[in-house]
Amino acid sequence: MTDSKMKSQYLQKWFSVLLLIALIVVLGVLSTRFSAAVDWTTGNRNTLTEASQAQLASMDGPIIVRAFVYSGDPLRREVEQDFGRYQRAKPDVELRFVDPSTQPQQVREFNIRQPGQIVLEYDGRRETIPGTTEPMVTTALQRLAVSGEQWVVFLTGHGERSISRAEDSLAMTAYANALRERGLKVQTVNLTETPAIPDNTSVLVLASPERAYLPGEIELVRDYVARGGNLLWLADPDHPTGLAEVAAELGVTWLDGYAIFPNYQVIGTGHPGFFAATQYPSNAVTQGFDQITLFPLVRAMAVDPVNDWAMQPLLVASDAAWLETGDITSGTVALDDDDIPGPLLIGATLTRDVEVEGKKITQRVALIGDADFLSDLHLTELGNQGFGLNLAQWLALRDAQLNIQIPEAPDTEIVISLWGGKAMVVGFVIVLPLLLLLVGVGRWFLRRRR
Repeated sequence: MTDSKMKSQYLQKWFSVLLLIALIVVLGVLSTRFSAAVDWTTGNRNTLTEASQAQLASMDGPIIVRAFVYSGDPLRREVEQDFGRYQRAKPDVELRFVDPSTQPQQVREFNIRQPGQIVLEYDGRRETIPGTTEPMVTTALQRLAVSGEQWVVFLTGHGERSISRAEDSLAMTAYANALRERGLKVQTVNLTETPAIPDNTSVLVLASPERAYLPGEIELVRDYVARGGNLLWLADPDHPTGLAEVAAELGVTWLDGYAIFPNYQVIGTGHPGFFAATQYPSNAVTQGFDQITLFPLVRAMAVDPVNDWAMQPLLVASDAAWLETGDITSGTVALDDDDIPGPLLIGATLTRDVEVEGKKITQRVALIGDADFLSDLHLTELGNQGFGLNLAQWLALRDAQLNIQIPEAPDTEIVISLWGGKAMVVGFVIVLPLLLLLVGVGRWFLRRRR
């Protein structure tokens, strides 16, 4: 080989080495300026859901996260990973670690009860949570996002749905708890005992009263609506709605009877009186809401807006449905001359601009011909809870919180039955050792025969 060829090969080798070094340097520089993350976990557990991202997008200012974790505790790494997802979605999420052993003054200031607690701070408000799961963190952010106290008041004393009797499957205890988790305060008022609707009421709920209100109580509800109060009125077909004077102020007529849906077998609701809402008219409550909701035994309504109210349909049954005015418990129901043919208006919203204490506000009312869908028995079916939360958020003028529903963390526990556990014990304690013993004896026997 000539000297020129050797020099050429030598230069090519060094040139290749220099190119490799240059490539490594370039990649290193790029890695400091740009980053990319790919989530390969089951269910994308390391990526924030769209709901959490929407919640962060609705919060303009910085969010400070204080994690009260001892130095050297492995929990710090877990906190960094969990809140790293939030920081990637919102760069002004600031994570600060506080060592309880060296900063006792901050432990007292933030009222920390045990190590591992997290304090979220936004716009001067604070929330303390015990962990860093996405449902826990994002729900706390929902509470922080709205300033001031907003009360959802349920009227009681007339057979309305309870929000405290957990043993009653038709109560609304789970719904009330879901409202509390979103930062709404919940209370009940019996107008016969306390003849006044609290001034700080954001939403008044009439949850399908079974008995008539007294004239003085009706006047209190009328006055509340006249003063610009927001109202959620749920009216089951099983009982007279009452409050005719309030209905007249709104321009609503509740129709007696049970809505019938002949395509129930195709949809799979299991009963001709169950209304499954798969599509929604254009309405602020359901804008962006794409879940199916199920309403057991509903009534219809007719709305002729008065007193400057503007109506928008919320739930509409198809032309195939009808309102059965007869008895639905005896025999097969069929559309006859006394019934009201579809389409049927099952839910509606009313809005109007009013002036309260010198300020112009938008007053909101929601009317639903069913209360069962928010009961403990049916709340977790399909999109019922999301729809119910949207109603309350919209009525409380918290439009930025609509459709922010955080899914529960996937179940990572392995549940083994009693027989399954016994089979594992037999397999690992008896069968597997015996197999290993047989293999060893067999190999020893073969070697002895050689």
